[in-house]
Amino acid sequence: MPMRHFLSTQDWSRADLDALLAQAAAFKRSKAGTQLAGKSIALLFFNPSMRTRTSFELGAFQLGGHAVVLQPGKDAWPIEFELGTVMDGEAEEHVAEVARVLSRYVDLIGVRAFPKFQDWSIDREDRVIHAFARHATVPVINMETITHPMQELAHILALQQHFGTNDLRGKKYVLTWTYHPKPLNTAVANSALQIATRYGMDVTLLCPNRDYLLDPRYMDFAARNVAENGGSLSISHDPQQAYRGAHVVYAKSWGALPYFGRWADEKPIRDAHQHFIVDEAKMALTDGAVFSHCLPLRRNIKATDAVMDSAACIAIEEAENRLHVQKAVMAALAQ
Repeated sequence: MPMRHFLSTQDWSRADLDALLAQAAAFKRSKAGTQLAGKSIALLFFNPSMRTRTSFELGAFQLGGHAVVLQPGKDAWPIEFELGTVMDGEAEEHVAEVARVLSRYVDLIGVRAFPKFQDWSIDREDRVIHAFARHATVPVINMETITHPMQELAHILALQQHFGTNDLRGKKYVLTWTYHPKPLNTAVANSALQIATRYGMDVTLLCPNRDYLLDPRYMDFAARNVAENGGSLSISHDPQQAYRGAHVVYAKSWGALPYFGRWADEKPIRDAHQHFIVDEAKMALTDGAVFSHCLPLRRNIKATDAVMDSAACIAIEEAENRLHVQKAVMAALAQ
């Protein structure tokens, strides 16, 4: 079989994703396995991590494998990604060598690399992980860049297990922007929009105004997913209307794409929409909806204590599922 990467769920068929989720559910019932016995994974973290690093390291261990954690620019050499660059700056080696050398050592490579938040036309190219995928001779896994496919799988598994069915069609799903003191990555929002439409839910993207719509690539993916899988996609700027009758509320903060690199200009808009917080009054408008978030979450900024501590919150379940879905992906790619 040709080598496969796991960069985006859009690259994998629904049948493939269903198989990964079934395997993840099996790992949730029984953690130990031998699928990675004698194998290893290099985990490259260009940005901080808690859940991702912990769950990947433990996941590899539980399947009999070994994880090597690297932080380029900290405990490993800084890396250059542009071709044709005269390397007279901070970078000591090029990804062309890094990816190929690591491929001689390990069986899988995981990459976590956030945008630079200066120019979206550059950030949207996702150059770091695509450079690794281009030069590596082993499968490359996206541990979060401008999408977060592992969070997508963990989220869907949590919903399937909460509702007691793999069929999520007919569920009203609200992906709501929330306030944050700083502009954040759109990765989880991009991913939530992709996977919710992929699984046929009736999705509402709730955000302050059209400046907070997601990149056209992900809006187009969502529209294509609706055409292929049923469900619907709508946009709302009215929390009261969006929450009413919802079965799922998923919250995330993100910066407005037109303001990339001009965050001081965006800040007044963000500050004016602090009422987008997920609170008891909004959740009372839903049809007994569950609430979740990818974590970390700033309490009483994104969601209130009462929402986070309620029986409706499945964020911890979703976080646990990261371990299981990542094991499923590693096991599938390491075959």
